Amino acid sequence: MSDDHESTLGRIETEVALLMRFGEATRRATGTAEHRVLDRAAYVILRHLDDAGPQNVSALAARLNLDGSTVTRQVSALQRDGLITRAPDPTDGRGTVISPTSAGLQRMAAVQAARTRLYGDMLGDWSAEDRATLAALLGRLNQALVNRNRPR
Repeated sequence: MSDDHESTLGRIETEVALLMRFGEATRRATGTAEHRVLDRAAYVILRHLDDAGPQNVSALAARLNLDGSTVTRQVSALQRDGLITRAPDPTDGRGTVISPTSAGLQRMAAVQAARTRLYGDMLGDWSAEDRATLAALLGRLNQALVNRNRPR
């Protein structure tokens, strides 16, 4: 690999590490209650269920690249809080599917709206084209991470 290629990859590595660090610091420092109505795991699970529809724990774990036992614990906490429900899996009578409740969707929407406002404020002086490019590149990066972490 060329020095330029290595240098670019080094910059990407550093920027991703900083993105994760600053993103977490921003989440913790944001004073509005809307950001705190769900923890990160609950938010991601509810967003996925809202987008993809009811899922069993195995499908949810595979999509989120997590161990099934981790997802089971997270789902149990969501159920205790009344944010998801479990119903018999119509394709496998031994299993259950997870669905968000209206309370879960309301909390998820509140967090999503608060985050959207936050990013709107932070990126307000960016052009629409730059914001669209960032969204597309982040989507590609996330897909590359999913592809990389899939069992082979």
